Amino acid sequence: MTTKLNIQPGIMGVKPYVGGVSKIEGNANAIKLSSNENPLGPSPKAIAAYQAEAGHLHRYPSESHAGLRELIAATYKLDVDRILMGCGSDEIISFLCRAFAGEGDEVLYTEHGFGMYQISARLSGATPVSVPEKNRVTDVDALLGACTENTRLIFLANPNNPTGTMTPDAEIARLADNMPEGCLLVLDGAYADFVYGFDGGAGFVEARDNVVMTRTFSKIFGLGGLRIGWGYGPKDVMEVLSRLRGPFNVSSAALVTAKAALEDTEYTEHCRAENEKWRGWLAAELEKIGLPSDPSFANFILIRFKDEEEALAANAHMNENGLIVRMVANYNLPHAMRITIGDEQSCRQVVAALTEFKAG
Repeated sequence: MTTKLNIQPGIMGVKPYVGGVSKIEGNANAIKLSSNENPLGPSPKAIAAYQAEAGHLHRYPSESHAGLRELIAATYKLDVDRILMGCGSDEIISFLCRAFAGEGDEVLYTEHGFGMYQISARLSGATPVSVPEKNRVTDVDALLGACTENTRLIFLANPNNPTGTMTPDAEIARLADNMPEGCLLVLDGAYADFVYGFDGGAGFVEARDNVVMTRTFSKIFGLGGLRIGWGYGPKDVMEVLSRLRGPFNVSSAALVTAKAALEDTEYTEHCRAENEKWRGWLAAELEKIGLPSDPSFANFILIRFKDEEEALAANAHMNENGLIVRMVANYNLPHAMRITIGDEQSCRQVVAALTEFKAG
């Protein structure tokens, strides 16, 4: 007889996160533009640091992550004692839900928001609440209207994924100032480094006691395979989150590589400039053939087709041409396609394939 298991609330309601497709059967040379990865890869200095760490893999990593935390604090002018490292920023999101939202509580996120928000909410036993956006931009009035006495967390990615749009500072301030007492606003800054002069929400964290920021090394720094991110928030919030963290949740290889990547500011600037150049070019060229997109502040664009049928046909055509992009029906955008900004050759191939598709 099978033992009856006591499964915690919310777990069986989770639909596992599905990442971007990475392969096309029968095409070993397909170009992957489905996961918002840096097409230029990590900094050569970061690669060298990773290789140098290979001889020390028998040693446990730093439990305090002090070296990297100190560099992050110096780079972004933050309080080192309020920085918490995670196995990707996903882990920080999970910690926030586990710490502050449980059965009977509600976690709000925008309808086109990152899929891990609702997954982490359900895993903590809380109820995820999807709130409509307005033309693929965060609607602060809708978020405030959806708040109840049970609202504990509001997740807002800025820039947002998969839309690429940004929420103005004034609107974020209005949201933070009018949320229910006892609610935290979480500003997910995974793509913040692609925006010139943008602090990812750090200023809001410094000025208020109800805002937390998350960041990652997966995007502009090109370290998605190492799973390393961080969070920054009020001291009392971060002290709570630190109690959920395992002592060695970030590997030594991830720590030294992320440090080298952050130190190589010249390479990061190069990646930012290349992304901006080809993002603008790609959006403009696709607009010419009737495929509009909102101004994107990230390393991808979200193009729109007349309907889901056309979007699916376009995706099939892209695959036939060895291009892997991301369909986003699961983000309530069945008529749209998210395309990571690749290098020059990749961007030109995308335009050629979609021009051919539209020509019929």
